[in-house]
Amino acid sequence: MPGTVPGTAPGTILVIGATGTTGSRTTAQLVAAGRRVKAAGRTATPLPGAEPVRFDWYDPATHGDALTGADRVYLVPPVGDPDPAAVMLPFLERARAGGVRRAVLLSSSAIPAGGPAVGAVHRALPGLFDEWAVLRPSWFMQNFTGTHAHADSIRAHGTILTAAGTGRVGFVDADDIAAVAVRALTDDRAPDADLVLTGPEALGHDDIAAILTEVTGRRVVHHHLTYDALRERLAAAIPAEFAAMLAGMDRAIAEGAEDRTTDTVERLTGRPPHGFRAVAERELPLRRPAAHAAPDASR
Repeated sequence: MPGTVPGTAPGTILVIGATGTTGSRTTAQLVAAGRRVKAAGRTATPLPGAEPVRFDWYDPATHGDALTGADRVYLVPPVGDPDPAAVMLPFLERARAGGVRRAVLLSSSAIPAGGPAVGAVHRALPGLFDEWAVLRPSWFMQNFTGTHAHADSIRAHGTILTAAGTGRVGFVDADDIAAVAVRALTDDRAPDADLVLTGPEALGHDDIAAILTEVTGRRVVHHHLTYDALRERLAAAIPAEFAAMLAGMDRAIAEGAEDRTTDTVERLTGRPPHGFRAVAERELPLRRPAAHAAPDASR
């Protein structure tokens, strides 16, 4: 295999962002399937069954060790960078020259090829690799159960703040994204396609709040913000350009851009995608059943 280091077993998969929401799940599922995995992250965190390796998009000195022996790569873009192509494309050219033949990129249903941010990497990927896939998941269900700002707001205040209005989204489980990533990385034939991933139904944020209330027993409310209010709120914590892009995504949801479902998860994995209620019940503390009243001895 061109570029494979002598003495290194072929078929090693490099997972970039291996401690993240989809990267950790993809790593775990690959290991469970018996695949050799290099788990790349800024701190080379050990993960069961995988080889830890330090990797920083902004430090090319870490790229060589990460790529050594790998022939496939799962790509999670640098978080919060409005122009990830500036660091990703040089890395991908180096990966191709070093023997990587298949690349699977995590993008977003809201960003088409040639669009903003990772859209530029999406557009370039088919010209860099003969075997490729771009995963374009809808918004993650884990945004409400993990470490996302929505989840933090729910835990702290029982609120979800968006500019999405009553727009609906085909929210998708990160476990399902990982399952598709594993197939895209390991099937004999790569998808060589742009794959939009959703859950089984489109839900509004009011629906999400109602389900969370029912599952946890704690009242959760969706507060409707304007685009400007959300942009200003986000800009207090992240770069203004990125804040405007995220607020714009919420505005697009309000206009119906994410009101869809696809059969991609079932088509690639052979099973239906998980619904939001099932994920909430799996990942959140459940409502405690009411205690039965003690029998009245006078009766």
